[in-house]
Amino acid sequence: MSQAQPAPTSPPPTAPATDPAKPADIWEWFDEKFGRRQFLLQSGWAFFWVFLGGWLLSNLRYLFPNVLYEPSLSFKAGKPEDYPVGVSEKMKKTHRVWIVRTDKGFYSFWARCTHLGCTPNWFDTENRFKCPCHGSNFNRDGDVIAGPAPKPLWRCAIKLADDGQLLIDKARLENRGGAREKDDFFLPYAGA
Repeated sequence: MSQAQPAPTSPPPTAPATDPAKPADIWEWFDEKFGRRQFLLQSGWAFFWVFLGGWLLSNLRYLFPNVLYEPSLSFKAGKPEDYPVGVSEKMKKTHRVWIVRTDKGFYSFWARCTHLGCTPNWFDTENRFKCPCHGSNFNRDGDVIAGPAPKPLWRCAIKLADDGQLLIDKARLENRGGAREKDDFFLPYAGA
């Protein structure tokens, strides 16, 4: 004899409770959590540490020298007997220099156009140097015969070293007519 138990009744549905600690709007919550003052304070510290890190790195960089490892402007180009009469491009790639042998001796050009510094090419059939960029043309003596180049090609100082090799010095240049055919810019060679 068991008694019938009444069926459990569920409580009536209620409206969802709002949490008084959490605002309904996300921006209000964000403003409460990270206010304007906190943002400015944290930004200030971040800029300070970035500045300090940059300053320390620049001081470390100062300890290491800025050194350019470039080839010497003065170099030996081999024995005079190695060069036939005419323009030799043997040193053009390595030292950017042409060595010209004539019946009377040697002279050397810096392979750099006097217009904008491009590297001209030697055309043996046309007997001239031509700049591929802007069309400057130079004759075998380095004089301008066409194009926008304002000056002749630069001649490099040339002499015989103690061991009998040609010594080219690109640190000493000349391109004035008359001066470039004398002294250090033309090497008379008896065996020519």
